[in-house]
Amino acid sequence: MTSPMLPRERCDYSAIVDRPALKLPGGARIVVWSIVNYEVWDISRPMPRQALPAPTGVQLLPDVPHWSWHEYGMRVGAWRFFSLYERLGIRPTLAANGRLCEAYPRVAEEAKRLGWEFMGHAYDQMPMHKWENQAEMIARTQEVLGRFAGKPPVGWLGPGLTETLETPDLLKAAGVKYIADWVHDDEPTTIRTTHGPLVTLPYTVELNDITLMAIQHHESKQFLERAIDQFDRLYEEGKDRAKFMAIAIHPYISGQPHRIKYLEQIYAYVNRFEGVLHWNGEQILDWYEGLQAPAAAAE
Repeated sequence: MTSPMLPRERCDYSAIVDRPALKLPGGARIVVWSIVNYEVWDISRPMPRQALPAPTGVQLLPDVPHWSWHEYGMRVGAWRFFSLYERLGIRPTLAANGRLCEAYPRVAEEAKRLGWEFMGHAYDQMPMHKWENQAEMIARTQEVLGRFAGKPPVGWLGPGLTETLETPDLLKAAGVKYIADWVHDDEPTTIRTTHGPLVTLPYTVELNDITLMAIQHHESKQFLERAIDQFDRLYEEGKDRAKFMAIAIHPYISGQPHRIKYLEQIYAYVNRFEGVLHWNGEQILDWYEGLQAPAAAAE
């Protein structure tokens, strides 16, 4: 049996300064890619994130406080997101567990009504390494989300950006066209799989409310400050080549009353500038594949 490819075997090193500059339509400088994560936390397992230390340092099950923390996001925080994006006319990418359509159909239906892009995010919120049969789980996720949304998702984000060495091959075999787990570049890239090329889109672990709030424990306003700093530099560089700014949020974090205003202020800031596009992952993919088609035909 052939060993799975290592990451370096899937993609050659490529310095951004050595590539032809990608150009956005209409002279735009930057794409803001908004990714909303709606997940299902199973009360029978340890919760994916904890805000409170376990009493006496021993994790207890069931973990009702943290399950409830997540549940707040689905009951309340998610609706703050729906309201914000509908008001702005933005249709973000929804990183959705397949089980979302079964456990929270009211939430999933609203995302569908508003025209959000559904992106696969495993069936349950559990690392890819924990699934005994990844291929079966991926197929189940694609089937559930595809049946609900009307077409299978073209994108995938592993829970916690997790992958095993085999994951890209399994995703490509299941019909996935882009992944967000590889945060190795400012631009879309293509990696190799045993079933053909797979596109990576520039997701983020830096401009992510999990990183800032749940892990690094910054003040809420730091999300806004970091987003402005990120945008300013990318916008400046965008005069020469296309740039992408991903914003990754979760309803139990950025959907809290004391944080939502900072998310609103991020969009108010970036929308002051000319040449800013708000695209979802499928739109970025379509644009990128359109650029690659002439080169592939020439070869």
